[in-house]
Amino acid sequence: MKSMSSSPLKRSDKAAATRAAILSAGRRAFAAHGYDGVGVRAIAAEAGVTAMMVNRYFGSKEGLFGEVVTDSMRDPIILTPENMAAPDMARVFAEALVGITARDAEPLDGFQILFRSTGSETAARIARERIEHAHQAAATSVVRVGHPSERAALFLSLVAGFQLMRQVMGLDALAKADPAVLVDLLTPLIAEVLRPTARD
Repeated sequence: MKSMSSSPLKRSDKAAATRAAILSAGRRAFAAHGYDGVGVRAIAAEAGVTAMMVNRYFGSKEGLFGEVVTDSMRDPIILTPENMAAPDMARVFAEALVGITARDAEPLDGFQILFRSTGSETAARIARERIEHAHQAAATSVVRVGHPSERAALFLSLVAGFQLMRQVMGLDALAKADPAVLVDLLTPLIAEVLRPTARD
């Protein structure tokens, strides 16, 4: 005898799979083309659905972009709980930053999405709100001296600038540098900006 709950469960699973497919397609599209470079129809086609389905699940292109940005921040590499709890946090952050920008590493989706969408006021507003809620808040939580929000924002600027100059622009002094040297140089900079422990 067929369970009466099987159909609703299947519908729920299908809805979750459809939403995930749209989110994945949107993440790839925004990373490759930026917010203004791709439309809902193209994302829908990539996901194998109609544009109406994208709007049904995310409300609009803006809603989808916001969810994509949030999704790209869901598993941080630098601001992880383990890294933030490390005694040598500044060095751990530096090692993670140098690691994700290695010569053979692809730029992270989240960075590409933001980098390619900065020309859009709408995308910039959405990204700013999501960054403040996630990365900004996480970085602020480790600062133990004055101006924690400003220090956290400076740290995020350092991270984004390093990614841009080393990985996207390929500045020789950074792209061809010994990773150990970069870690040694970045560590005191990060420590000075964040000051995770108060100084006398």
